[in-house]
Amino acid sequence: MDPDSEVVFDFPPFLRLYKNGSVHRLIGNDYIPAGIDPSTGVVSKDVLIDPHTVLSARLYLRCRSASTRRPIFVYCHGGAFVIESAFSPTYHTFLNNLVAQTDVVAVSIEYRRAPEHPLPAAYHDALAALRWVASHAGGGGSGQTWLAERGDFGRLFLAGDSAGGNIAHNILVRTRTEPLENEVKVAGLLLIHPFFWGKEAVGSEPTDPVFRQWLETTWGFVCGWSAGIEDPRVDPFRNEAALRELPCRRVLVSITERDWFRERGKEYYERLRASGWEGEAELVETAEEEHVYFLSKPKCDKALAEMARFVAFITRD
Repeated sequence: MDPDSEVVFDFPPFLRLYKNGSVHRLIGNDYIPAGIDPSTGVVSKDVLIDPHTVLSARLYLRCRSASTRRPIFVYCHGGAFVIESAFSPTYHTFLNNLVAQTDVVAVSIEYRRAPEHPLPAAYHDALAALRWVASHAGGGGSGQTWLAERGDFGRLFLAGDSAGGNIAHNILVRTRTEPLENEVKVAGLLLIHPFFWGKEAVGSEPTDPVFRQWLETTWGFVCGWSAGIEDPRVDPFRNEAALRELPCRRVLVSITERDWFRERGKEYYERLRASGWEGEAELVETAEEEHVYFLSKPKCDKALAEMARFVAFITRD
C-alpha cells in the first residue's frame, strides 16, 4: 500500500497515524489569537518559555484588575494527550470566562502532544512551565510582569481537565522530590473529569474486555509503546505513597455521572482522604452529563454551576 495513505493507528475521533509518520488530526485544530476579549474584559498574550522545545503558554489577566496581588492559576488542557491546544477557541473561551470571574493571573500551557512527542514529553513541558511560573516569585524570572508584579505565589493553583487533569496530578507529585524555584508551593489542585485508568475495573466502570483493551492500547500509543496500563502515571493507585504525600493543601475533584472515568475520579478522592494526607479534599459531581461537557456547552446551567464551584475553590482564601 501507499505509505502516504496506509493507516497504522486509528484513534477515533481524534486522529489517524499513517505509515509514513504523518498525523491527521480530525478535531481540535482551530486556533484563536490572543488579545482583548470585549465580552469578558480579559486580556491575553502568548509567551515563549523554551525556544528549544517551543514550549509556550497563553497568559490571561482582567483588564480592570484589582491593584492587589491575585491567585495564579496554571492550566493543562485536555485532549487525550493528542489534540487540542492552549490556543484553541475551546480553551481560550474557558480561560477567559474563568479569569473574568476569579481575577486570577492564568497560565494555560501549550505542551507537546503525542504521537509526534510521546509521553513523558507533555509531563516534562508542563513541569517546566510550572517552574517558569515559580521563577517569577520575588520579582525574578523572565520579566513577565503579570506574574512578577501581580501574582500571589502563596496562592498558586494547578488544574486540568481530562488528560490535562492527569498531567496536573503527575507534575504536582514530581514537585515533592523536585521542588519549585524560590520555595514556591502549589496551594491547590483542581482535577476536572481527570483521565485515570487501570488494569482492573473500579466500582461501576465498564468491564467489557474489548473496551478496556482499547483504552489500554491508546495509553500505549500516547506513550510511544513504552508503558502499560499499570503505569502509576495513569493508575495513581499503584503509588499510594504519592497520594499520602501529595504536596498541596487542598484538592477539588470534579466528576460527571455519564463519564467513563467517573469511578476513577471518585476513587482518587476517597483514597486521598483515606491515605493519611493532611490536606482538605472535596468531590463534586454533575448529574446526567458526559465527559468535559462544560467545554462544548459553556453557557448551560450545569456548566455555569460547575464554573461557580471552580471559582469558589480558587477564591475561598
